[in-house]
Amino acid sequence: MVLHTYIARASDGNPLSASVDEDTSLSEQKQQLKVIVRKVTSNSEPRASIESGAYTIHYLLDHEANIIYLTICDHSYPAKLAFSYLDEISKEFSKSYGSEINKPNLRPFSFVKFDNFMQQTKKLYQDTRATQNLDKLNAELQDVTRVMTKNIEDLLYRGDSLDRMSDLSSSLRSESKKYKRHAKKINLEALIRQYIPVIGVSVILLFLFWWVFLR
Repeated sequence: MVLHTYIARASDGNPLSASVDEDTSLSEQKQQLKVIVRKVTSNSEPRASIESGAYTIHYLLDHEANIIYLTICDHSYPAKLAFSYLDEISKEFSKSYGSEINKPNLRPFSFVKFDNFMQQTKKLYQDTRATQNLDKLNAELQDVTRVMTKNIEDLLYRGDSLDRMSDLSSSLRSESKKYKRHAKKINLEALIRQYIPVIGVSVILLFLFWWVFLR
């Protein structure tokens, strides 16, 4: 389930809003959210999932609006639902406060009242069995096959960056395109090998028909 949500300005990490909860078991993951925000750059992958023990941190980076949306979920919670949740949060937040985000003297958690909307939306996503019955939600589920997954230890202790994730993702997409082209070539060659005998026999029969009846 969705456990905690955090919204920050991507350029300087200024926290804009967060869900209000008293779950002390997430204190470590909440600190990790701030680390992730600091590591985000203009080259970072717009969507990523970062594993952290029994939890997974999903983030959605809106480069244009200069905002990053993060949520902590149970490790077993479907990534598609997590990103659909973040999409819904991002649309409403931009609609409500988009013109105020980049004010230079904006105080931390200036939009804490947005928690009301986050709590209402969170309830819709709490039970995956319930969300399966929401036609609107199912219609808007995001394709996250290209979302990179990273381990928090790599990010915190090995000095790896989110830009590196972007490089890996680009590499995977490039390799995927090469594989698809190669697969198409193999399929074409297989079709040619399959139908050449049929075409050859047909040509011979047509030639014999012409020779016997039409010549």
